[in-house]
Amino acid sequence: MSRRTKLYEGKAKILYEGPEPGTLIQYFKDDATAFNAEKKGTIAGKGVINNRISEHVFTRLGHIGIPTHFIRRLNMREQLIRQVEIIPLEVVVRNVAAGSLSKRLGIEEGEPLPHTLIEYYYKDDALGDPLVAEEHIACFNWCSHEEMHDISSMAIRINDFLCGMFAAIDIRLIDFKLEFGRLYDGDYSRVILADEISPDGCRLWDMATGEKLDKDRFRRDLGGEEEAYREVARRLGLLNGEDNGPGEVFDLSHARSRLRGPPPLKK
Repeated sequence: MSRRTKLYEGKAKILYEGPEPGTLIQYFKDDATAFNAEKKGTIAGKGVINNRISEHVFTRLGHIGIPTHFIRRLNMREQLIRQVEIIPLEVVVRNVAAGSLSKRLGIEEGEPLPHTLIEYYYKDDALGDPLVAEEHIACFNWCSHEEMHDISSMAIRINDFLCGMFAAIDIRLIDFKLEFGRLYDGDYSRVILADEISPDGCRLWDMATGEKLDKDRFRRDLGGEEEAYREVARRLGLLNGEDNGPGEVFDLSHARSRLRGPPPLKK
């Protein structure tokens, strides 16, 4: 078997040369990072779960007409994807105040926003992915006016769909990150959805308990990261041989107790 050519390695994924021109193989790692890679660790099985969740989400988005780079899942950790020119922006869609928005504006975490908010961050690890305005994007020609229109329109449509999809399994979509790329056909290009959609880039809270089912468990040293990721996959019906409905309200007390040590003995 010939050795594959690695083209890029990021914090959560590796990209290899694909089997056909215009394709790549996207490999999902178990590595976990936070705060611009200042905090590093591993979440066992994260790559497998994120591969399945992202496959599921991208497939369903394709069904409603959102163009994506996803072609098919190859195995437990890899996807075949279309090669695109990544637009250097992280598009963050917010429905509820949390994370950096709460810190930046002093809004209590969990406060519903008056309407969906779209923010743009310039993709540059050395600069800490700074928040930018549409004027910056136009000034530095990171993407055209037409591309910005396509990105914002798709972001709103994706948000509407995902809010409903997660609400159906008793999960509240707080916010999430999107990346887009240019798919070329000769001199013509169009913008399509790229990267991944998984608990790595979404804030997902249990509707009943408010438990965090995403990477905030790693960021904030809450424990139970693996269980939380698996719970999202279970509710989406992606874990074979297990009950796939919302079932009982998710409880991470077992994971927390493992971090704190055994409970005191009852007298």
